[in-house]
Amino acid sequence: MSRTERSSRSASRRELIKAGLFGAMGIAASTAVVPAVMAKPKGDVANDIKVLNKALFYEHQAIWAYGFAAGKLTDSNVGKAVLAIALANQSDHKAHRDLLASVVKQLGGTPVTAKMEYLKTVTPYIEKGEGNLDSDVNIAKLALALEVDAAIAYGREVATLKNPDLITAGASIGSTEASHATVIRAAFQSLGVSLNVVPAAFVSKDTRNDWILKV
Repeated sequence: MSRTERSSRSASRRELIKAGLFGAMGIAASTAVVPAVMAKPKGDVANDIKVLNKALFYEHQAIWAYGFAAGKLTDSNVGKAVLAIALANQSDHKAHRDLLASVVKQLGGTPVTAKMEYLKTVTPYIEKGEGNLDSDVNIAKLALALEVDAAIAYGREVATLKNPDLITAGASIGSTEASHATVIRAAFQSLGVSLNVVPAAFVSKDTRNDWILKV
């Protein structure tokens, strides 16, 4: 490959980073539509409080993980783009947190509070090679794995809720988690990685490996 060809490819790569990643960031910011839920006690309230608090725990984890990883990103174009996506996703998780905490209170429960850190819950992902904190790209892969699992968890847990209004709200949040995963995969595609943005018709335990990008 000539120097001119290499220079042209590098320039194209930079444009992909700018157009593709920041375009994906816009998608991330626009997909989170969480319905306002005024929870009225229906069915097994104790069960629903337990399920919602479990979801709230993982929202706290996601907020912490994005904040912690943000401090590890470089000042490169890729790092800045990953940070922009991370902050948009984190904003959605904060909205989910606030909604879940509010509903738990409406149901007469006590929302679980955030821990100082959740490193122990993130470490297994790193050990399995599903991301890391040692580079911008690997941080994005770690975020992808967390979002995929969040989408899967919502799909599973929503089915155990007894209040129809809460099922609807939980499904909405789960779809947003799936959109986060899609946005991150779109960002990798923009960087020239050969992959399908949506690799499977479902986000589930059975298709999890199709969505994850290994280190």
